[in-house]
Amino acid sequence: MTGDWPLPRWIAHRGAGKLAPENTLAAFREGARHGYRAFECDVKLSGDDVAFLLHDATLERTTNGQGRAADLPWSALSQLDAGGWHSAAFAGEPPATLAAIATWLQRNDFDLDLEIKPTPGDEERTGRLVAAEVAHRWAGRTRVPLLSSFRPEALAGARDAAPELPRALLVDTDWPGWWAVAQQLGCVAVITNFRLMDGALCERLHAAGMRALCYTVNEPAQAQRLLSVGVDGLITDAVDRFDANAG
Repeated sequence: MTGDWPLPRWIAHRGAGKLAPENTLAAFREGARHGYRAFECDVKLSGDDVAFLLHDATLERTTNGQGRAADLPWSALSQLDAGGWHSAAFAGEPPATLAAIATWLQRNDFDLDLEIKPTPGDEERTGRLVAAEVAHRWAGRTRVPLLSSFRPEALAGARDAAPELPRALLVDTDWPGWWAVAQQLGCVAVITNFRLMDGALCERLHAAGMRALCYTVNEPAQAQRLLSVGVDGLITDAVDRFDANAG
C-alpha cells in the first residue's frame, strides 16, 4: 500500500455534522470535543473564487440564503447564518472559509479529508483552485489533506495544480470504469459507500497500492463488518457513538 498516509482510522463527517451545523467551525469543534483528530468536509468556490465549506450547490438547506452559492461573492456569503437551521444554539454561526479551517486544523494538529464539491459545470477549475490553495496553506508540512471527490474532472484539476497532494476517488455506486479512473488519476485511496465495500474489494484496492475507506458509517454492526475486512478508514456522523481512538 502507499507509504505516506495522512489520516487516522476514524474521520468525523462534515465536522460533526449531525450534532452541530455541518461544514462549520462549530461542527469541527464538536468533533474534537468527542476526541476526533481527523475531519471530512465539503469545499466549493464562491462567485469570486473564495474556497469555502458547503455541501449543496444551493444555499437553502444549510443557510438562510437563497440560490446558488456560486452566484454570490464571499462578502455576501460570509454574512449568512449557517447555523440557525440546525438549532437555536448555533444561530448566527457563519460559513467557514477553507483558510479558517486550515488555521484551526494546523493549530490543533488535526487531519483533513477535503471533498471537492464543485458547482455543476465548474469541476476542473474548482479542483485546480482548491488544490492550489491547499498546497499553499499546507506548504512545508509533513501531513497534508487528502483531496477527494466524486467528480473525476475535479480530481484531474487537483492533480494538475498540485500533483504532490494525495487524491481519492469517491464512489457511491459501482459505475463502469471507476477502477480505471482511480488508477489514471493516481489516487492513493478509494472511498466507497459502505454498502459497496467487502473483503474482495478491500483486498483488490490494497493489492493495487490504494487505501480502502468508507462513508457514512453510523451503526456499530456496519463498522465491525468493515473493520473485519481490513478497511483503512471510516467516515461517520456518529461521533458520539464511536471511540475515535479505537482500532
